[in-house]
Amino acid sequence: MEQHSIFLDILILMALSVVAVAALRRLNLSPILGYLFVGVIAGPHALAWLPESEAIQLFAEMGVVFLLFTIGLEFSISQLVAMRTAVLGLGGAQVVISITIGGVIAYFAGMPWEASLIIGAILALSSTALVGKQLNEQLEIQSRHGRLSISVLLFQDIAVVPFLVIIPILASDGNHDIGLALLVALAKGALAFAMMYGIGRYALRPVFHAVSTAKSSELFTLTTLLIALTAAAITASLGLSLALGAFLAGMMLGETEYRHQIEVEIRPFRDILMGLFFISVGALLNVNTIFEYWLSILLIIAGLILLKGLLVAALTRLMGYENGVAFRTAMVLAHGSEFGFALLTLSLQHDLLSDDDSQPILAALIFSMALAPIMIRYNGTLAKRFFRSSYLKGRQMQTTRISNACSNLSDHVILCGFGRIGQNLASFLKEENIPYVGFDTNSSVIKDAWEAGESVYFGDATHRDMLRAAGLNRAKAIVITFDEAQTATRIIEGVRRHNNSIPIIVRTKHDEHFEALEQAGASEVVPDALEASMMLASRLLRMLDVDDDEVERLIKNARENKYHRLRQVFSGDKLDTIDDVNRERKHTIVLPPGSHAIGHAVSDLGLSGDHLSLSAVRRGREKFTPPSADMKLQAGDALILQGSSEELAHAEKVLLRG
Repeated sequence: MEQHSIFLDILILMALSVVAVAALRRLNLSPILGYLFVGVIAGPHALAWLPESEAIQLFAEMGVVFLLFTIGLEFSISQLVAMRTAVLGLGGAQVVISITIGGVIAYFAGMPWEASLIIGAILALSSTALVGKQLNEQLEIQSRHGRLSISVLLFQDIAVVPFLVIIPILASDGNHDIGLALLVALAKGALAFAMMYGIGRYALRPVFHAVSTAKSSELFTLTTLLIALTAAAITASLGLSLALGAFLAGMMLGETEYRHQIEVEIRPFRDILMGLFFISVGALLNVNTIFEYWLSILLIIAGLILLKGLLVAALTRLMGYENGVAFRTAMVLAHGSEFGFALLTLSLQHDLLSDDDSQPILAALIFSMALAPIMIRYNGTLAKRFFRSSYLKGRQMQTTRISNACSNLSDHVILCGFGRIGQNLASFLKEENIPYVGFDTNSSVIKDAWEAGESVYFGDATHRDMLRAAGLNRAKAIVITFDEAQTATRIIEGVRRHNNSIPIIVRTKHDEHFEALEQAGASEVVPDALEASMMLASRLLRMLDVDDDEVERLIKNARENKYHRLRQVFSGDKLDTIDDVNRERKHTIVLPPGSHAIGHAVSDLGLSGDHLSLSAVRRGREKFTPPSADMKLQAGDALILQGSSEELAHAEKVLLRG
């Protein structure tokens, strides 16, 4: 009976989560808010649809384990060194000062010093998941305030780890020597790190190499889960947290060549279990206490937004950035964090905080995260309104420098993106003595390229003033080399508002954004996958002694027809992404005896439209491409259709119904 109860609990949570996340998705808000809302309304303090369950709590804790595991995967020593000034300087100062201010305020409000320290830590953190997602969608991840925000968040994520160790110690019997306990915990942490480092260096890479040679996705996923959970179990056996072991394991695996594949495999488990974690956190909130502690909640929210925001802005200004960048960085970071919930939950488990003490903090974290997407979305608008002159000063200096350097250029090419493809294009242009100007937001690449004598600049090509400074009206062509359709579209639209005649060539990895990029104003869209297919085909045909002129004719026709024939592929039931559901593909339907379509002419079935089309009919050994409109279908005919998954499914129902 208990099993049925747990199953029903989980079923209710999933149903509520689907509704809440779908609603927030329409508003372009973080799903985290949906999970928190579900926890609040379904928890024991509201509708009581979610009674306390050890199974659900365990799954929720596993969500934190997998979150720390993926954070470990993204953590890189080389990345830390490259961003050391912002990470250690800005991030370190923000965390230390925020903990101090929050802890002192909590202490003078009557909290014990142990609880005050943890409260300060909880309020010092900002949401990595929320900020990363929102900045990425707004194309601000590589902006100055975006890079500064990510640097601070990186330090915050690292700072969480020692607090996972400290909380159980602070909650221990007061008769024990806290200093000695901390030293023992640090020794255990060092032992855990040494164990993980040794295993990661000498065992994990060979293990994953052996697993990858088996070419089994199931085995790869199982191995990843086993390692993450085993690492968590090791640190737990040492008296440390489960999440600490997962973080160390992720960090070790992050140094291997399997890092990205591991992240892909672990993501579904992380997202689902993190959803349960946020639901369990929301369930802790007693809605009635919002009215009881409303003043405390408002003061904590004000502290999170105003005090933390002012601190971040002041520290950013001290680093030499102008007011606008400081303001935008503060707007992005002025809220609570999912790790704050994790520390709060751990503190409650160890009785470091009481339920009554935790309620105002919990409510403030939830409300601040509800406001965060709005603050992040409008950070640029507000910065330009309040600090227009100072905010644009840095960009104006940069554009002036670029404009002076490019003043003598004409008939040149502007390369938006100077990664591998941009650099390869530059080498061809140099060989033909064609001048070019490159832009990229990867500072390390620009530094190396500039010092090597390349004509490249650090800049965001989505800003038209950067392109105008590079001589947009005098340029012969623009090439967009990176595979980010949103960013490419934004650049194209900006260029077309200023220059409607310049050729724009856009690279895209696949062909799903082909039409959208053309509609935005791209002159040529070059899909990597389709061009690779044509290069392979041309080499194969030449090896088979097909005449060079015939090969060139085939390639030319494919490009002139916008790759139409190459884009008609059979994808089966496997779709790479959610967006592929609406992507056109080929599908074959064989008519069994008794099908509705038998005896009907092709023209009577309505199989031609804006997207759905009947490209061929195979009957025995004969293939009719395309079939005539008056061709009557027979049992056993194979119809090759082209359309989206939804259109193909509807056509199959129409053709096969009895």
